[in-house]
Amino acid sequence: MYRSLRATSLVPRLARSLRVQPTVGSVSSIRFISNTNKNLADDAAVQAHTPHKPDTDNYLDTLNTSELLGYGVIGMCTLSKPVLNMAIRAFPYTPLWMIRLLVYKNYCGGDTLPEVMKTGERLSERGIRNMMVSYTVEACDGKKMSVSIETIVGETKRSISELLVPHTVKMIQEAGIANINDIPPGYVALKPTGLIESAADILLHYQEPAYKGRYEQLVETCSEIIKVAEDSNLTLHKQFPGRKAPFIVAIVDAERNDLQQGVYKLQRDLFARFNKVEPTVVGTMQMYLKESTPNLAKEDKLARQGGYLLGWKLVRGAYIHTEPNRAVIHDTKADTDANYDSGIQNALANMSSEKPSVGHLVVASHNPNTQKMATDLLEKVSDKAVKANVVLGQLLGMGDNITYYLTKHRDVKNIIKYVPWGPPLETKEYLLRRLEENGDAVRADSGWPLVKGVAKTLWKRAF
Repeated sequence: MYRSLRATSLVPRLARSLRVQPTVGSVSSIRFISNTNKNLADDAAVQAHTPHKPDTDNYLDTLNTSELLGYGVIGMCTLSKPVLNMAIRAFPYTPLWMIRLLVYKNYCGGDTLPEVMKTGERLSERGIRNMMVSYTVEACDGKKMSVSIETIVGETKRSISELLVPHTVKMIQEAGIANINDIPPGYVALKPTGLIESAADILLHYQEPAYKGRYEQLVETCSEIIKVAEDSNLTLHKQFPGRKAPFIVAIVDAERNDLQQGVYKLQRDLFARFNKVEPTVVGTMQMYLKESTPNLAKEDKLARQGGYLLGWKLVRGAYIHTEPNRAVIHDTKADTDANYDSGIQNALANMSSEKPSVGHLVVASHNPNTQKMATDLLEKVSDKAVKANVVLGQLLGMGDNITYYLTKHRDVKNIIKYVPWGPPLETKEYLLRRLEENGDAVRADSGWPLVKGVAKTLWKRAF
């Protein structure tokens, strides 16, 4: 089934366009951009970060009145850095009913699976035809669990069989079988620290004999969920044999940096178990970490030795504001941007080579230049299987102007939104973390321009 991902004549042309050596037999054939403050070695990376302002003026027209009012509130909260900081401080004391009334629907998929299904249908109206869903429990270091682990595992499995499978099939049927590979997979996010008690201790000490049994239990819990995705893929491949990508993909989310070595090990064990034929499992690499590119090279070598495929979700990094050891982070944002874009280029060259080790790529970014660069590179790819296994993504409620540009002006089909759902109190904690960790990005896309845009759009609808 997965042999269709092998590319032939595309490889030299794509490699030349990316100026990255395609991966053929060993990790040494990949040329990565340095992690130090050197000049960028890749013209594409330089071009990606030249000023670019896509035409997104009309994206607010695609939102309903409730969504517009929610964004108006966000605009008011992000007028300036001091206002944003005040909003963050006040947020924990804001009544849940007020949050649900004002901004909840903008950023969260709902409390129940039927509500999330409606969110998916609403996204499809905007050209976003699949989701990455996460049953969101924030206070999950394995010690303070407001929801039982049994509930988390059960609801995560249900989100595959009762949400992602029927939604993906519906999107395929609406698009038509001839366009089956235009529909991105449905993704389910697995947060390791939410899947076993004392998870942080296990991930910190996974190499110690005393924790071996508990670590293996974590692997088995993840495997139990992923097996639901794998079985769904087997069934759906029989129903839709022309599909070049998995229908359902499990994503292993990143954790804070001190736990990441355990998470890398977990991802690796799951790759080896489930990615022999197609990339059912995708791991996360935080590209703001200096170790990220060497880790990608290390995982490439191990995948080739183990005979399994890698899947990557590349993110800049979700824990930068809470990372105590600043030495592990790239010295400048420019270094992080260069490292991130290099990761995209290398992954695409790898996927397009004769002997790829990377089978799937999720470009998770709110940076318009990065998403434009990824789209430009994908337009050079002729292999349908490679194109079907590269997806662009943003968080629900963020980067909507970017999403609009990609869908309306670039005719991008391979785009998804990350949709958290679950207990209202927990999703409130998720919203607070989004403000704390993504406040600068929110403010860059919001503030006074958003307030004016919302007011203008509402005025047009009223009169």
